[in-house]
This record gives sequence, C-alpha cells and structure tokens, in this order.
Amino acid sequence: MTPERASFDREVSTILRHWMQYDMVERVGQTIKYTNPQAKHNATQPHMKICGGAGPFRAVASRPFLVSLYRSELMHQALLVPEVVLEIFGHVNSQIFPLSPSGEILLAQKLVAQKSMAALAMTCKTFHEPAMDFLWAVIYGLEPLLGCVTRLHPVIYSIGRKYPSGWSSRGVKPLYEDEAGQFLRHAVRVRSIFIKSNDHFHLLSVIPVKTCVFPRMQSLHLETSTDRYLDLFLSPTLHRCSISVIDSGLKRIATHCAALKDLFITSFSHTTRDERSLLSDSVCLCTQLVNLCCPELSWEAWRHLSNLSTLLNVVVYEMHSATLSTWSLEPDIVNLSPFLNVKSLSLSLNGGCIIAIMKHSVFPSLETFSGNSGVMSSAEAEQLLCALSQCKACQTLERITIRLSRGGPQDFPGSSLRPITQLLCFAQLRTLRLHFPDSSIYVDDDLLLKAASSWPHIRTLQIEGPYHHAATITFRGLFAALRQCPHLHTLQFLIDAANTDIDLDAKPLHSLQILDLTITSHIADAKAVAHIIFSMLPCVDRVSKSMQVWHEVNTYLTRFKASALLAISPGVEADRPRLEDPPQPGVAKASE
Repeated sequence: MTPERASFDREVSTILRHWMQYDMVERVGQTIKYTNPQAKHNATQPHMKICGGAGPFRAVASRPFLVSLYRSELMHQALLVPEVVLEIFGHVNSQIFPLSPSGEILLAQKLVAQKSMAALAMTCKTFHEPAMDFLWAVIYGLEPLLGCVTRLHPVIYSIGRKYPSGWSSRGVKPLYEDEAGQFLRHAVRVRSIFIKSNDHFHLLSVIPVKTCVFPRMQSLHLETSTDRYLDLFLSPTLHRCSISVIDSGLKRIATHCAALKDLFITSFSHTTRDERSLLSDSVCLCTQLVNLCCPELSWEAWRHLSNLSTLLNVVVYEMHSATLSTWSLEPDIVNLSPFLNVKSLSLSLNGGCIIAIMKHSVFPSLETFSGNSGVMSSAEAEQLLCALSQCKACQTLERITIRLSRGGPQDFPGSSLRPITQLLCFAQLRTLRLHFPDSSIYVDDDLLLKAASSWPHIRTLQIEGPYHHAATITFRGLFAALRQCPHLHTLQFLIDAANTDIDLDAKPLHSLQILDLTITSHIADAKAVAHIIFSMLPCVDRVSKSMQVWHEVNTYLTRFKASALLAISPGVEADRPRLEDPPQPGVAKASE
C-alpha cells in the first residue's frame, strides 16, 4: 500500500468513526433522543447544528438515521475530495443495501437504498452527483427510466401502486422525440440492469437503432430476447452478461463488448446443434473471459478457452438427459493447451465428454472439480478418476465432487470401484464427495487409514453407494483414521456397526461434528454403539438424519448427553463425563 493510499484510508476511517458516533441519534416524534451520551455533550458546541435539534451534522428529514456529513458553517476538508465522498457513500450503500446470498440485490432493500441516496442527493451540491450515481447504479427493468417521462410518470406511479413493476404499457404510445431526452436523463448513470421481459421496448422506437444509451453499463441480466433493441445495452464497458436465450444477439454481445469478463448463459432447455454452434462461435470471440457458465461447447471452443490466461472459473452443462448430447467426439482429438489459471471446473455432461476433456487437458492451478453425469459405467468412472489424477493438479486440488445418476447398462449390481487409491495423490484435498448409486466404492480399514494419512487437511468426506454391498469399515478403523485428520468436520460412508471392538480409553476426537453412517444390517446393541459415539466423538449430536435404523442409537445418545450435563458441576470440566448406567469401559461388544 502506498503512503498516499494509507493516508487516504486513515482520513476516511476518521470521518466514518466521527459519523457513526452521531448515527446513534434517533428521532422520536418531533424531538431528538440521544442514545450516545457523548453526542449530547458535543451537541452543545455552538458551531454544530442538526435539523430539528442539535448535533454536529444536519440530519436528512426523510431518513432520520442517515446523517449527512454536512456541517452548517464548515464542511470537513476531506469531503471536498471526491474519492473520500465515494468511499463513504459506498460504505452507506453496503450497510443498507446488502446483496442476497445468491449475489442479487433484493427489491425491498433496493427501495430502502433509493430513499437514502435520494435524501443525500438533496443535501448539498457536493453530495448530489455521487449520490445520484449510487441511486441509479442498479435498476430493474426500464420502468424507473420511463417514470422520468412527464407523460408516463402518473401512469406508472398511479394511486395505490408503490412499485412500478405492476405497470402495463399495452396501448401506450411510444415516446415522442422530445420525451427521449427525459428517458435518457439518468441512463448514463446506470451500471447494472435486470430485464425480465420485453413488454416496454416498443416505447423506445424513437431512439435510433444501434444506439447505446447506457455508455457506462457494466452488468446486463437478460431473461428474454431483446431482438432489435439489444444494441441499447451494448456498452464498451460491459464486463458481465447473463442471458437465458441463445440467439444471434449472443454473437453481437461478444463482438461489441471486448471488455466482457463474465458470461453466464442459463438455458433451461436442451440446446440444439445450431444453438451449440452459435454459442461456440460466440465464446471464441471473447478474449478476456474470467468466469464462464454455459451449455456444452464444441471442441474448437475448448481449444480457445485453453489459451485464455484470464480464465479462472468454468461451468459447462447440458440440461435434461446427458444422453441427448450433440457433441460427437472425433477420434483424432489432440491435447489442449494448459488451462494455466483455471481454479474451478464444473462439468455436467455426458460421461464420455467429461472423460475426453479431462484426458486431453491439464489444469495446474485447479482447486475445485465437480463432475456430474446422468449415465456412466464403472469402467468410465475409472477412466475419469485416472484422468483427474493426471491433470497436473495434485498439489492444488482441494475439492472434488463426482456425482452419477446411475451406472451404465453393462454394470452388474454390486460392481465395485476403488477410486480412493487414484485420489491419494491430492495432498491438499479438503473436500471429497463421491456419489455412485450403482457401483459400490470399496474402502476398508487399511485403505481408509492410508487415505487419512494422505489427506491431512480433509474437512469433508462423503462416500455414497448402493446399500446392498457389505460394509468393510469398522469403528476401530474409523477412529484410527480420524486421528490422522485433525480438521475433519463431516463424515459419511458405509460402516460395519456390528463390530464394536474398540478401546474406549483412547482420547476423544473433537473435530468431527456431522456423522452420517450407512449400515446394511440391524444394529444388535444400540446402547453400546451410542456409548462409543458419545465417548469418542463428543461433538456429534446424532447419527444419520435420514436412516430410521439409527433412531434407537440417537435416543441413547441424547440420553447420555443429557445425563452428562446434569453430572457436571459448575466450573468442573471433564473430557468424558461418567454416566449412571453406561456399558462397561474398555472393550464394548455387541454380544454383551
């Protein structure tokens, strides 16, 4: 960090702290209530006034909790620096305008932010421009801009309608030439826009074709085909685009928006051969991609992507059954260039396509791999695991998820796979999820211990397979492996619950919190099994949320924990509390 930047950050931090001190002033009716005693003391200073009371800042009447950072006689010198004002407004915007978990901004929160920024924009000239930029940065649909047109405003915001989203433009005449300026008044401020329908585009016929009216647009979300009006949004600054329709407009976006970094295509139908060709050609025109999510691509498009040093995250999928894939692999496919910087790769395709991509590619920086296929035989699964182990990511790959819907027609029930052996090379592995419903994954005590020793950072280990295969992991082997994994939090696999021959005097394991065990037979001694889990895994509250066979074990486990809490006196700690009637310590056996 440069000295200039450090000084700037300190100045902004000082102002924010000073501001937040008086943010504790609350308006109660027509009076001012001070929740911060120091604020009331400072309010006696003669040079500080507050609208409707006293204080260092002039409050905005429409938003009592927002203090405007504006002094009556003297404005802080730092507020004359545009960067400082933007930093402060950005902080306000992030506090009252948070993103949803999916990364989108909720409409209700958007309206709160709009009112706050509108109040700031009316405070003083210094705040007007930056506040207006924040106010118009993100809009949903064209209604906010159409509402600026004098003729349409009373129609859009009619009596009883608080939001413009319920407005219909059917029968409304297009904008007149002198009204276009009203529509475009704030378009230059828009950075992100969400378009869910093309209902109102006919109103913009007065605007010349191939005219971009959003010159500072950075993010575009389209859930409909915009046809001839697409050029309105094709700003040279556009770097994020999300669309749900694959048509000629996609190629126009790739051609006109050279700065495009993020491309998300959320198609909910199976792509045809023509659509795949159009999509692949469009992707080949993008030279600055960082994040890509789209349906399946041609091999030429994959070749183009392998040469992009900017590419970090790739998601390629095919909706519905992967057996409908239009990708026909050629026999003379050659290896692709290394995907040098790709960190995350998710493939939901036909099994053969996934294998081909992994077999002919290397990912030296890969951290996350996800493979999902509708149909994949045991032999194909072995090929995929082998290709994954040879993709040059042994020192970087941290998360692996492979999920199959069903096995191949040539697989027989109970066919066995040994994927763990091929995954031992990934020394940085933290998450492993394998779901093979028709092929059991063979893991015994010795192999589990070897895997645990190879994955010292593992936090999640989930192995799902058919329930008709005999379990080969015992409690003794489980606890021996857990001692090699100090960070393991979640564990799921098949276990032999009948063999309870373990040493209960060993030190308990505190890292494991979620335990989902599958068994293939009845639990003979539920109490003994519950005591093993209670003694060795004190942070596990219950076993397997889905299988009814664990109900009796969980009942005992709950009882043991309740008794232990009652038995501990205040201020006394114990690694393993004694119970009133637990199984005998030492070796617990199901036959006892």
